[in-house]
Amino acid sequence: MKEKIISKASELFLKLGFKSVTMDDIAGEMCISKKTIYKYFCNKEILIEESTTLVHKQVHEIIDTIVAKNNNAIQENFEIREMFCEMFTNSMDSSPIYQLKKHYPEIYHKVMTQEIEQCSQWFRENIEKGIREKLYRADLNIDVYVRFYYTLIFHINETTVSDKESQKLELEALEYHTRAMSTPLGIAELEKQLKKIIT
Repeated sequence: MKEKIISKASELFLKLGFKSVTMDDIAGEMCISKKTIYKYFCNKEILIEESTTLVHKQVHEIIDTIVAKNNNAIQENFEIREMFCEMFTNSMDSSPIYQLKKHYPEIYHKVMTQEIEQCSQWFRENIEKGIREKLYRADLNIDVYVRFYYTLIFHINETTVSDKESQKLELEALEYHTRAMSTPLGIAELEKQLKKIIT
């Protein structure tokens, strides 16, 4: 039952936002009493913490699945971006990540510390792969580019209220990041990926 509650809560938090969803909403969606939820979680903050841990795990499992397909480095980045768009598209205008930062800053900072560490590792591996594939320039300072990219992405997520706006900015950031690193071969692959989004 505990896992079912976490799973349903995660789904609702991502769809409607961390602030908007109440314990009553979760109980109603699951056709259980609020008392049952409180049996496992003494307050909403603990449930949010457990839910963000689950979402973090799911995101990284999906990233691993995409990386395992062994597409080229640029296509890989675009597929991961698409996965994020699908996973975090909610019916509210307010982004769940923005809500988490605004209303539950301690949980947000804990989540972000983990995310920065894992994303930095994934960005680094992507850049190294792109260099091997001759899509990215061999003379890149990888540490600097990793830091540039996560600073851009996390800043967008922290400061953009609207989900649509943040997705638009994330695509711009991905294009900017890729162009800055690419060889002529990489630019050609980037243009190919951008056309897929436009059409």
